[in-house]
Amino acid sequence: MILLAFLQIVHQPAHAPPPDFAKRAHTYSIVAYDSVTGDLGIAVQSKFPNVGGLVPWAKAGVGAVATQSLSNTDYGEKGLELIARGATAPEAMRIIMRSDTRASQRQVGMVDAHGNSASWTGDSTFDWAGGRTGGRTGERTGGQTGGKGQLIVGHEYAAQANIMVSEATVRNMAETFERSRGSLADRLIAALVAGQAGGGDKRGMQSAALLVVRAGAGYLGTTDRYIDIRVYDAPDPIKELQRLYALHKLYFFTTDSADLVPITPALQKELEAILLVEPANQPQKWLAAPQPSLNETFLAALANFMYWENYDVRVRMDGKIDRVVLDDIRKNRRRK
Repeated sequence: MILLAFLQIVHQPAHAPPPDFAKRAHTYSIVAYDSVTGDLGIAVQSKFPNVGGLVPWAKAGVGAVATQSLSNTDYGEKGLELIARGATAPEAMRIIMRSDTRASQRQVGMVDAHGNSASWTGDSTFDWAGGRTGGRTGERTGGQTGGKGQLIVGHEYAAQANIMVSEATVRNMAETFERSRGSLADRLIAALVAGQAGGGDKRGMQSAALLVVRAGAGYLGTTDRYIDIRVYDAPDPIKELQRLYALHKLYFFTTDSADLVPITPALQKELEAILLVEPANQPQKWLAAPQPSLNETFLAALANFMYWENYDVRVRMDGKIDRVVLDDIRKNRRRK
């Protein structure tokens, strides 16, 4: 009965769905390239748990892929490998499709580090289903819009969706991405928000993810995973993704020089009030006594406190403090 009601809601014929229906990543996504920073990324939302573990693939300096509907990891793994060996995103897509016996059930978005993009929607995906690619930088047109059974190509981004309320989801994602400003991650999230405003998945919301890669931009420069956030299951996964992104920027983005403020005597006194009583429930505090000046003892205590609070990438020993960290320190202690 539940299955029959579901089919009626999404206006599908009253015959039984394919056996693998429940395994399909029905979703909407956008893959994109930033020519200024070289960033590559994907934003995705679905009425499907842990979409971040299935759909997004990316490699710095190579490309980004979203593989959904009946997700096929070949488009991620082999697609990136082909691009790394010299294929464009559209070429890599076509090569994998030739050996994919179930291409009609796939939906894939792909972009490479030269800005070439492609989007495929199989003719066995569920309505509404389709995609859109961007035009060349500076062009108002030049990309393509396509429905089921179409592979479209373009530049800079590829947006795609299936089981949507209408084509407004893809249209909103594309138009918002094109006109938005800021970092690639900011633009991808803005596109995701706009996609949901266009109706989104007919069945509702459940999970979301944001993946952005940049060479050497991961934690302490050890990986290329600049941003990797996954919302496994939430009533409003996009709102939760935005909250987690704000936390990620705080804890993993390095200091902007414009945010540096000097530690004045008044600010030192304010910070000492914390260092003299924390860590809570620990016999030894960060600072044993107030310091007469901005000396090594105070700075070392402040650094240890910041490491304890997970501000690792924003720790300094030059008599200045990151305004973003200072605001967070004050906010957290106002709550107590």
